[in-house]
Amino acid sequence: MTRLDDGVWSLCTRHLQQTATYWSVFFSFGLCIAFLGPTVLDLRCQTQSTLQQITWVFFSQQFFLLVGSGVGGLLKSTPMCSLSALFSSTLIISLVFAIIPLCHHVVLLSIAMALAGKAMGIIDTVANRQLVTLYQKDSAVILQALHFFIGLGALVSPLVADPFLSDDSCILGANWTANSSFPLDLQHLRDSLAGHGAVLQNASQYPLFTEGVVVTRVAYAFWIMALINLPVPAAVLALMFHQRLLPCTSSSPRLLDKDFQSGSSPARDGYQGHGNVFITSCCNPSQLRGHSATFFVLHLLAGAIVFITDGIIGSYAGFVYTYAVSPPLLMSHKAAGCLNSVFWASITAGRAAFICFSSRCSIPVLLIVSLVGVILVQCLLLIFYTSSVFLFIGTCLLGLCISSVFPFMLAFTEDMFHYRGCATTVLVMSASTGEMMLQLLVGLVINSQGSYSFLLCSTITSFISLCLFLLLLYIHRIHTDAMVTPGEWEVSQQHTSNT
Repeated sequence: MTRLDDGVWSLCTRHLQQTATYWSVFFSFGLCIAFLGPTVLDLRCQTQSTLQQITWVFFSQQFFLLVGSGVGGLLKSTPMCSLSALFSSTLIISLVFAIIPLCHHVVLLSIAMALAGKAMGIIDTVANRQLVTLYQKDSAVILQALHFFIGLGALVSPLVADPFLSDDSCILGANWTANSSFPLDLQHLRDSLAGHGAVLQNASQYPLFTEGVVVTRVAYAFWIMALINLPVPAAVLALMFHQRLLPCTSSSPRLLDKDFQSGSSPARDGYQGHGNVFITSCCNPSQLRGHSATFFVLHLLAGAIVFITDGIIGSYAGFVYTYAVSPPLLMSHKAAGCLNSVFWASITAGRAAFICFSSRCSIPVLLIVSLVGVILVQCLLLIFYTSSVFLFIGTCLLGLCISSVFPFMLAFTEDMFHYRGCATTVLVMSASTGEMMLQLLVGLVINSQGSYSFLLCSTITSFISLCLFLLLLYIHRIHTDAMVTPGEWEVSQQHTSNT
């Protein structure tokens, strides 16, 4: 069980620059992931494209985020390679923010978002992996703080963009007159676009100009975000300088401060305790010792759990507005538009709160409590489906319960496999895939079965995730010996032969 004792604080103090750098990198991740929804209408005007064309930019970002997650998993886990990847990725994000105002065609914008998505995927995998291998059994608390910074960046991004968003049509058509009344509530349309899986199929119902004079000021928002993000690659560069990983700092670069090593005894192959960033190949057959089936089953179960839970987060954030403005709730557009902000704010607050809880309870217990809480909240939302007030309460509670499932699952799964590093890549890719695929599937169900099916789908999938986690615990308990390190396996075999 992870505890914030003096030893952990001492470890955190010694790793302070590294830890703070990885946290700032995830702030950059959150900044990039949240800006597209609020600004997409102004980007549509800038590129003079239709809604159906511009919403493919969402897909471009999500797909290449998945690709980037895989690329990050293939990178070597040495400090030089990891920090170089983080530096280039965070710098790319700043450059993408700077060049987006120059993309006057939807294809160019999609390419820019693909680059940003790939950079985000690399950040997601590499930063998680480096902190897990740095803190190992104490990583749960640190990962909670890491994912808190995603929420912080996601809260800052819309606040920066909001003053520069158009209040009316940002393309003045040829037949536009001063007395014309714009046919749509733009805020309603912006909030609807958060569930872009549905908009792709219904974009034709929104009659917006594609030709005329473009009057958007959204470029200033992107340039401000580019400046806000610039300190992040600078921080990564400073860490590389501190660790003498730059060619100009030393002829023989040190891969890690000696102060970061815990203990002076030689490490076992593939496991060195706190501070070690060298992990063996997670799928090395020689290290599985006949337990390859268990190895892959547990990875599959862990991946399926975060596939579902991150998919629930994506689909809830994407379609809660659509659900709220539809019968029987029929909430006002302004009130319904607050639900998404409440949800992300509660996720951010939940990750901050679980930093304290993770120091007092075991990770499996916290995961069971979180997953059971998600099910109970969604069941209550189904029961009180006519209450607008409870929708706000339930949205807040759902965000608090589901906020920490991914960081806890990552810490728990890596602990099961003694930090070989494979779990981080599998879980990050599964989470990205779930967020992309479940939004699409839920959007299709809503279009065919109605808005109530939105909550029903989330409740069923969350119940499945709890069952999968209980199965994971059962299999892990039966096959605990499958996760011993090579040195421990040899000792146990020698002990068996002697007795």
